[in-house]
Amino acid sequence: MLIQQIELFLIEQPLKIPFKTSYGTYEKRESIIVKILEVDGLSGYGEVVAFSEPWYTEETIHSALHVLQDFLIPKLLNKQFNHPSEIASQFNQFKGNQMAKAGLEGAYWDLYSKQHSITLAQALGGNKAEIPVGVVISIDEPGKMLKQIGDYLAEGYERFKIKVSRENDYEIVSTIRNSYPTIPLMIDANSDYSIEDIQKLKKLDKFDLLMIEQPFGERQFIEHAILQKEISTPVCLDESICSIEDVQIALELEACKIITVKPGRVGGLTNSIEIHRYCVDKNIPIWVGGMIETGISRIQNVALASLPGFTIPGDISASSRHWEHDIIYPEVALLNGKVKVPEGPGLGVEVDEERVRSLSKKIYRFT
Repeated sequence: MLIQQIELFLIEQPLKIPFKTSYGTYEKRESIIVKILEVDGLSGYGEVVAFSEPWYTEETIHSALHVLQDFLIPKLLNKQFNHPSEIASQFNQFKGNQMAKAGLEGAYWDLYSKQHSITLAQALGGNKAEIPVGVVISIDEPGKMLKQIGDYLAEGYERFKIKVSRENDYEIVSTIRNSYPTIPLMIDANSDYSIEDIQKLKKLDKFDLLMIEQPFGERQFIEHAILQKEISTPVCLDESICSIEDVQIALELEACKIITVKPGRVGGLTNSIEIHRYCVDKNIPIWVGGMIETGISRIQNVALASLPGFTIPGDISASSRHWEHDIIYPEVALLNGKVKVPEGPGLGVEVDEERVRSLSKKIYRFT
């Protein structure tokens, strides 16, 4: 396929409910929607899922725009490729900037799947017709978090991740466990703990949590290894995992027992598949994480989670979890606690480009 044109849409939309973590609160969400057109007029869509602030990673929406315009897009425009993995190879010479890379590569996966009249899930190697999903509850008063869990249970969600901080973890977890002693429950403090908190984290073992996600800093593999030896609750690494090399380091050091895979964080779907294969070979449980995305990335995550090695329900909630109106139709919806894998070619949904344009703060076009 010869790439003839690339468009970037810098959009912003309000969240239905403010999303609070240990490092900040989001009331609105910026995103970059990527559209790739090939010479015969076929188009593919991707999304850059960086945040506006360098909280989660050092990459931001505006640093991603710079890298896309000045480095990544020139590597693709008016050039021909046969498979999305070639896109990932084109980007290897540039360090970091995984979310910018993933946005372009994801759009090409959509384009490639459409050209071959197969679903994105089939192109990735998926074999499931539907996937179980989990939901994330942001930090709030314990009573309000309890109500959200009750509402999400009624909707059929099968796994619950609660955001906590080192100041409120025990109070929140004990309150939830008193009301819901058996639901699949995990916590995520987004690196809010330090090695000095090991005794504090040990106290959470009694709550039978599925996992503690990313308790320490992203490069603190050794500290995570020390913690995992001290607690029975599995440690799951998120921000620490930006490449297959990070997975290898984490597993060699026994720094965790579970890995979460986010295509945006690891540089795209090609790298996600490589991590999936490695973890399956090592018998390490993996699941697909979320980034408060639009439906474009959400459907990509659904397709990725259809691969056989993803055995834990991922952060792939319905579109209505965050948005009054998503930018795809049909929107991502739950049916009996599951999300169906789209059956149409590519993403298998339509992108509402009129809405994308109406939400755009700026549009960039490259030919």
